[in-house]
Formats: sequence, C-alpha cells, structure tokens
Amino acid sequence: MEFTHFDEQGNARMVDVGGKQETEREARARGSIFMSGECLKKVTEGSMSKGDVLGVARVAGIMGAKQTSSLIPLCHGLNLTNMTIDFEIREENCEIQAVCTARTTGRTGVEMEALTGVSVALLTIYDMCKAVDKTMEMGGIHLEYKSGGKSGVFRNPGRGR
Repeated sequence: MEFTHFDEQGNARMVDVGGKQETEREARARGSIFMSGECLKKVTEGSMSKGDVLGVARVAGIMGAKQTSSLIPLCHGLNLTNMTIDFEIREENCEIQAVCTARTTGRTGVEMEALTGVSVALLTIYDMCKAVDKTMEMGGIHLEYKSGGKSGVFRNPGRGR
C-alpha cells in the first residue's frame, strides 16, 4: 500500500481525484463517552443546566462534519447529501454512543466527515456536562462501515455490529 498524500520528494500534497468517477458514497462512524450515573441521568432526563445535551450535540456533530475540510489538512471539501447523528444510551455502562452517518455523491469518500461528526458530538457532550462530571472519558472512535468508490464496501471486522 502506498501513501497517496506525498509526492516523490516526500512533500505533502492533496490527492487529485479529478479523474475518478462520481459514485454514491456512505460512511458510518461510532464512538463513546463514559460518565457518572448521576451525569447520565441528568442527560437522559433533560435536566442538565446547559439544556438539551443530545440535541445540541447532534447539531454540533453535523456542523463539525460540514467543516471537515477546514479542520483536516489536505481533505477535500464535499457536498454532503445527508448527515445524521444518532445516540445510543447504555445505562449499564454509563455510556452514550454517538453514531454518525454521512452520504454524498462524489469522487472521494466521506469517512473523515463521519469520524469528525462523531468526535465533535462527543466533545460537545463533554463540554455541556463537565460541570457535573469532570471524569468523563471519550474513546473507541472508529469507522464502522463505508461504501462507494473503487474499493467498494468496507465493514470494520473488529468493531461492527
């Protein structure tokens, strides 16, 4: 496997996708935030002093994903056709999982947008809850699925459901 973001002299470069065919592309990423039981209860009851934590985190994740090419060097700007952020509450672990699905029709994939969406959503949950629980931990952020383009379908064998 060769690294495509470097030229022959080792200089960083943006990959030229101009010759690629446009295809429908989708990516799904997932990550978790762990918190105290008290904090999770406030989030699920909607009693956090900063407001609707998951509603704000959903919007923040979508906004973050739309800014991916501004945040990640050499990332192509994409016209996203759909973006969702969903949350799964795992009370037994005091965990909230964020799942971001990104879609586009284009010449390059949307993996980075999905991963950025999850990351920003989790960071927003942290920000809105840190007054109640400073011990929160985020992790397990990974690409779960992607489709489209020359490489076709990918399912993460170590993480998928």
